[in-house]
Amino acid sequence: MKLFLSEPFKSLWQGKDPFAEVEKLQGQIYRELEGRRTLRTEVEGRGYFVKIHRGIGWSEIFKNISTLKAPVIGAGQEWTAIQRLTDAGVPTMTAVAFGERGANPATQHSFIVTEELAPTVSLEDFTADWLQQAPPPRLKRALIQRVAEMTGDMHRAGVNHRDCYICHFLLHTDHPVTANSLRLSLIDLHRAQARTQVPRRWRDKDLAGLYFSALNIGLSRRDKLRFLRLYFRQPLRQILREEARLLDWLERRAARLQARFERKYAPGAQG
Repeated sequence: MKLFLSEPFKSLWQGKDPFAEVEKLQGQIYRELEGRRTLRTEVEGRGYFVKIHRGIGWSEIFKNISTLKAPVIGAGQEWTAIQRLTDAGVPTMTAVAFGERGANPATQHSFIVTEELAPTVSLEDFTADWLQQAPPPRLKRALIQRVAEMTGDMHRAGVNHRDCYICHFLLHTDHPVTANSLRLSLIDLHRAQARTQVPRRWRDKDLAGLYFSALNIGLSRRDKLRFLRLYFRQPLRQILREEARLLDWLERRAARLQARFERKYAPGAQG
């Protein structure tokens, strides 16, 4: 069994079974599946997000493996990813409680509790009107730089996200957001994988997810090149030569997605 508790849960659950206590937490349910529950709760006036994993069964594990998907066994993946990112200096969630028991991955019971990041807005929401109302150029450049640096540092720390979209970058709004004063945090790491080094395949999948999620926010070619230079930390000439296959695939994939989107939402199209 693995267990980590910090305040306020260390005191609240002292002498009790943390695995039973976490199941008693109440609040707004964000996801309720057979093997996983996600909710927001408040304890002593502060907000927390709780993810409880109860095992997905061997049939679900084998189904994932048969379709070449890595199954999410429990909260340990998110716990490990948070530790890796924190050590690498990538702003992310703060875990205040984690527990894991059971050697059988199909029936393992685990949980993780993280502090709520508030007030914040996702980059997806923050950039939603950029096509209609362009942001200040310096602010856009600063955000591109920060996302590129965080994504690069994440991968250099051996972590790939598997849900790397701009909606999972939270922009803190406790102070006015300016080019000189902005703070981002990376969230939703329950599918993240941690290794000594991120395989190229998984690195590219993260970059693809990030690119696709930013297709319609009005980024220019110069913006994209700026991201590449900051992410790879190499001269653009070298990047364009060594990553030509990746860049070509991203553009072709983006064009297909855009065409599909336009067909689906064209006047008279059936949804």
